[in-house]
Amino acid sequence: MGNVSLKKITDVYCDVLKEIGNIGAGNAMTALSQMLQCKVDMRVPKVCLLDFQDVGTLMGGEEQLMACVLFGVDGDVSGMMMFMIEKNSARHLISKIMGMEAAGDDFSEMEASALQEVGNIITGAYLNALASFTNLKIISSPPEMTIDMAGAILSVPAIEFGKLGDKLLLIQTQFYDEIEVNGYFVLIPDIDSYVKIIGSLGLPVDGLMEET
Repeated sequence: MGNVSLKKITDVYCDVLKEIGNIGAGNAMTALSQMLQCKVDMRVPKVCLLDFQDVGTLMGGEEQLMACVLFGVDGDVSGMMMFMIEKNSARHLISKIMGMEAAGDDFSEMEASALQEVGNIITGAYLNALASFTNLKIISSPPEMTIDMAGAILSVPAIEFGKLGDKLLLIQTQFYDEIEVNGYFVLIPDIDSYVKIIGSLGLPVDGLMEET
């Protein structure tokens, strides 16, 4: 038996990963609706397995300003989980939570804390759905928040996990109350975790192996 290769992830495996993405995103939006105390509608998420180099373009370009809440993931699944949202959309969410318009171009400490809590709650809901669906133990680290260009943010997992594989699972979720918001869940398991996730759902993992 050889090493795992993400190049061997076929449409069958992608469909399963997409289904996990759909369920996780649905749970996350339910949590967001409860947090905002208003109805949050969600379009059907777009789920894809992408090369790192293509993700920034999908988000509107590598120079697009994004707010990002990042978690380390441990347990049966190891890697990173990120929730990324355009900066202007992040300001809208903060205004909804705090009941007043965000002041200034930069986020205050209180506003940043509110946004981090949003990321914490909805990403936690996503990971809980993933854990329930796969019966795997998934533990997340305390969240870290940053505001930067999409390309700069994505360079962190690219450096960390690029040596293990060049693809990540991206879930683009459009949700809206008064305005439409583009949010992105980025799940970056290490390669062994892909095998555990797929194997936990009863799919054969032999097809993911490269002969040495």
